[in-house]
Amino acid sequence: MIPRGYPPRRPRVRENVNEAIRAREVRAVFPDGSVEIMQTSQAIRKAQELGLDLILIAPTAEPPVAKAMDYGQWQYENKKKQHEAKRKQHVILVKELKFRPNTDDHDYDFKKNHAIRFLKEGNRVKAVVQFRGREIAHTDLGRKLLIRFAEDLAAYGVAEGQPRMEGRNAHVLLSPVKTQTPHPPAKDKPKPPPAQGGAASQ
Repeated sequence: MIPRGYPPRRPRVRENVNEAIRAREVRAVFPDGSVEIMQTSQAIRKAQELGLDLILIAPTAEPPVAKAMDYGQWQYENKKKQHEAKRKQHVILVKELKFRPNTDDHDYDFKKNHAIRFLKEGNRVKAVVQFRGREIAHTDLGRKLLIRFAEDLAAYGVAEGQPRMEGRNAHVLLSPVKTQTPHPPAKDKPKPPPAQGGAASQ
């Protein structure tokens, strides 16, 4: 029972499926491999006789292409394709690492190893030196630390310019080094056997 004050729920319309297809005619593809250009209503009826739905798969084609198949299976295949596309797509992130002007070697090495891992994963790294209180008078220490950091990671990342100051922070941005796929070595062509010419010795 629908509570008072709430509009009745509209039945969910399947877009581009069966009666929701607005094209007057379609190029219908059936499971047996047959393809026919026919009125949409006829194609829907033929698909339903096979216990299937008519699904519009290429709406911009002329005429639009529709395929007779199970709607649930079509949804499953679509979700699977989207999942595969997202899995293959790598989103580049900016990973931030924070330092102090007097960061000790242990902490420096710990964060450097993190940066190497981030760069190997294809992400960018933003190294930030924070100055607190009177430390702002020693910005040169922060710049030197960032230059050292960029030099130590030169094999994995390229610095996008020199360290810059923003307020009470200095930072440098590193992008991963693009690795080139080595070409397979060219195979040496076999040398032709020496020609057996000349007159036979008597």
